[in-house]
Amino acid sequence: MNRLDRPETEVLTPEAAVDRLIELHEDAVEALRQALDRFFTQSIPPTPKERARFRYPELRLVYGAGQAQPSLSRAYAKFESPGLYATTITQPRAFRDYLIEQLRLLVADYPTTISVGRSDQDIPYPYVLDSGDELGRDNVSAAELARHFPAPALSAVGDEIADGLWTPPKGEPMPLALFDATRTDYSLKRIVHYTGTHWRHVQPWILLTNYHRYVDQFVTWGIEQIRANGPYDALALPGGIMIGRDGLAVEDCDTAVTSSPWHRFQMPGYHLLRRDGKGGISLVNIGVGSSNAKNITDHLAVLRPHCWLMIGHCGGLRQSQRIGDYVLAHAYFRQDRILDGAVPPDIPIPALAEVQVALQEAAAKVTGERGEQLKARLRTGTVVTNDDRNWELRWSQERRRINLSRAIAVDMESGTIAAQGYRLRVPYGTLLCVSDKPLHGEIKLPGAANAFYDRAVGEHMMIGLAAIDLLRGELKQLHSRKLRSFDEPPFR
Repeated sequence: MNRLDRPETEVLTPEAAVDRLIELHEDAVEALRQALDRFFTQSIPPTPKERARFRYPELRLVYGAGQAQPSLSRAYAKFESPGLYATTITQPRAFRDYLIEQLRLLVADYPTTISVGRSDQDIPYPYVLDSGDELGRDNVSAAELARHFPAPALSAVGDEIADGLWTPPKGEPMPLALFDATRTDYSLKRIVHYTGTHWRHVQPWILLTNYHRYVDQFVTWGIEQIRANGPYDALALPGGIMIGRDGLAVEDCDTAVTSSPWHRFQMPGYHLLRRDGKGGISLVNIGVGSSNAKNITDHLAVLRPHCWLMIGHCGGLRQSQRIGDYVLAHAYFRQDRILDGAVPPDIPIPALAEVQVALQEAAAKVTGERGEQLKARLRTGTVVTNDDRNWELRWSQERRRINLSRAIAVDMESGTIAAQGYRLRVPYGTLLCVSDKPLHGEIKLPGAANAFYDRAVGEHMMIGLAAIDLLRGELKQLHSRKLRSFDEPPFR
């Protein structure tokens, strides 16, 4: 029997299961690539037998009945009821540590058997092409390729599981994870497209900002960390530029940083990698607006990050606030409208205590201020997220709602990012910096804005980085039950 045709009924350990997933996935990808190459050069399409290899592997878990449901404090790696659970898997080598962690926890606490086999879900051919340039190779059109190879189909990509809209047909497995292989592969390609960096470089701690000046601070700090020979040893920039490790020497990085083609990408990403391969930090400049905020978090979520934090600018709504003060969001008045169908505005988005405490402690550490002195600079309250940048022009309509919400700041992204974290089970938090006070005559004009940027951006960035350091030891508590539904898939 061929080693790739072993029966799916074989019971596997977590480690052996992931090895088998890797084996099957890499065989399928290689078979698909070889068939594509042959078609480009010889116009020979794949046979039905060959096409049967172009499929994602499937991971199946059976939780047997017959014993009391264990009482577990953790929020993930839990079965809601006995039965068969399954999902298709892509890129298992990259997700190896995550998969093994989930499987070990489930096997340790439940009578569980694991099996792996080929699924019926085809791998769309664009997902195995590294650059996309191959689509124009030898004048072969995408339509022609789609006649002979699996092509992406919107009907196969969706968030029905995450949004609680999918119920398995009778006799079919229950979902093991929020995202299956096609949904994940779709987002991995989108990450590369929008950020200009490879999805493998995205780190589990993510900072999101809406101004490029934060990028300058992050890159400068990242290079300092590499020079210091500490835990970080590489910085990935848009356009495939790598500083440190196997890339450019730090001494030669100035030209690379200034020539990085970040402007070619809608939401450029910057990734600071650690020597141990775990716990690095990414910064993505998402630009302005709720649409961008939803777009990038839709895709980053498939990587199952530990946390994303919004560090950007806002308009202060209280007379007592000063330019440069901080706003720690503990609630969101959502007027972004982009998520109203998935998470209606009347659904509360809870603040996560661990994130709130970490951001406040980080602010105290970086500013050197505590107690009343810190409270004078850092206000906790509700943030209005509005999809209209010029909301001030309809102040007569907005005034009453803002008053009723008791909001202390307004922006265009934070509520969306928090709602996306809630929806897609990624811990979230928001620390904003007041850049103007539109209700009190301090509007954002070029001179005042530049003075504010020079003074405030560096400190704000350091608070975000310090908060991540504080959260590293809080993973079990950070992945909170506040983010889980009563019929949650087992995988985090």
